[in-house]
Amino acid sequence: FIGRTSLRAVEGIDQLNELCNLLTAKDFQARREGVVLLLDHCKSSPRFVSTNIFQIFDVFVLRLRDCNKKVNQQALEVLALMIPMLKDALQPVLFSLVSAVIDNLNSKHSGIYAAAVKALEAAIAHLDNRLMLEAFAHRVRFLSGQALLDVTEHLSVLVASLYPSKPQAVKHYALPILWFFLGNRALPVGSSNVRAVAAKLAKTLYQVMGLSLKDHAATQPQHVAKNLWNILAKNERPGTASPSGGRGLSEDVQLTVCASVCHRCQATRWPLYKSLVAAGAMTDT
Repeated sequence: FIGRTSLRAVEGIDQLNELCNLLTAKDFQARREGVVLLLDHCKSSPRFVSTNIFQIFDVFVLRLRDCNKKVNQQALEVLALMIPMLKDALQPVLFSLVSAVIDNLNSKHSGIYAAAVKALEAAIAHLDNRLMLEAFAHRVRFLSGQALLDVTEHLSVLVASLYPSKPQAVKHYALPILWFFLGNRALPVGSSNVRAVAAKLAKTLYQVMGLSLKDHAATQPQHVAKNLWNILAKNERPGTASPSGGRGLSEDVQLTVCASVCHRCQATRWPLYKSLVAAGAMTDT
């Protein structure tokens, strides 16, 4: 029995060495063979992969940024196939994998971009969404271009699905991103595409948090809170009456603003309140 165990251990080491040598080879064809071999191991021996998760994925993640476009795209496509097979076994390397995939969202190569999109979709479908929310939130501040748009779209989806079961996680990771957009990137100088995804995130957070979003917005700088109310006001059709009879903002949003600007006569909130009245988003009662 001991002899068989030792033999299996030696075979496992040999398999690991072969895989890592292929994945780090100078020849791109050998690296492609390594990617295919890893997929074969996931199919035939997922326990081997999960047992050696760090050693394997420390080198595999390099292929997700490979200088050879064929290797790069193949690695992304294989990752999308491996994720449903390995699932929670990938948690220890989730952040490095997600970060590498996100880097490909700005690729001008259509095949690489499409493969990156599929890999992220697989990750959201099969991996811990709280960890995915955290991974996206940590990266979004440093993104630009299509990667910024795609990741923010995914954030909105995760906020809606996670809030009922993990409200504290959503507040912890998503709210700082919203303030970041409203204060620095999206409004009023950002591109229309960035403004659109930022607005979607704001509206999604308001849909799940309701009036409690007011408590958090009130702690932010005045221009950040004003940008938030402007986004929520645009959710109503101009000139149509809200349930309260006012224009622009729905009744609960008007109450939110009033609570922010009028509680204990906070003078610092008064200019924001008056600006909203002047814009027709609220009635001056």
